[in-house]
Amino acid sequence: MGSGLRWAGVAALFAGGAVIGIACGGKTSPPRDAEASASPSASAPPPRPPSPADAGGGRAAEGASAGDCPAGMVLVAGSYCPKVAQTCLRWLDPPGPYRDYRCGEYKKPAECLAPREKKRFCIDREEYVAPGETLPLANQSWTTAGEVCASLGRRLCLESEWQFACEGEDMRPYPYGDGFVRDGSACNIDRNNLGKPGGGLADLRAPVTDYPKCVSVFGVHNMSGNIEEWSTLDEGKAPQRSSMKGAWWLPGKNTCRAATLGHGEVYAGKQVGVRCCKDPG
Repeated sequence: MGSGLRWAGVAALFAGGAVIGIACGGKTSPPRDAEASASPSASAPPPRPPSPADAGGGRAAEGASAGDCPAGMVLVAGSYCPKVAQTCLRWLDPPGPYRDYRCGEYKKPAECLAPREKKRFCIDREEYVAPGETLPLANQSWTTAGEVCASLGRRLCLESEWQFACEGEDMRPYPYGDGFVRDGSACNIDRNNLGKPGGGLADLRAPVTDYPKCVSVFGVHNMSGNIEEWSTLDEGKAPQRSSMKGAWWLPGKNTCRAATLGHGEVYAGKQVGVRCCKDPG
């Protein structure tokens, strides 16, 4: 598919005649679709967590011990930068409205523009998979995702926690490899067969055992692509506390800092699922 046609398809998918907003930029406010008014109780929370596959390739947080986090979670600890400057050296798409989405290579190192903050928390190693299923749970709103986490004795991650687990202290734009060069094969991203007008969004979720290279420095898997994940804005207030992180399988920004803010707390889309956090024991 040519670049212009691909992006036209990304920007104008339809589900029942309603535009599906996509998370391919930074902190954007995409259009709401018909699902934005869906009842948050449409998907009941699964009763227990999955047995996650060990993606490997990460590093344990300094000072971690077996009792810090429950099984299936990893400890993230260190100094987080709340404001980052990341400079793209090479764009993958031609000049136009979508050029600034996919960066092939960022300048190294990234620059921290604000005092660092100490972080220490547990986060799910994998996207949440319901018992008996192989694909990560989807069609979740911020509300129902929070219910899933609460049923496990956990909570949704703060946006700052999610970002730190993804990028590490080096403020890496991407959660794989050296973190500064985009690899379209490392994660479930850059898919072009997204669906078509009138046909809705194609379900291209992958099992959490796939894409073993898509792992952050803390050992957290699939923080770029596959499903998008809900987090809670650090300074958010009702009715807008939600942030969608990680993007999904589309050819979008797919960086650790990218977020979608425009769907609100009750939107539940085919591409949106759950990852939880918890205070260490």
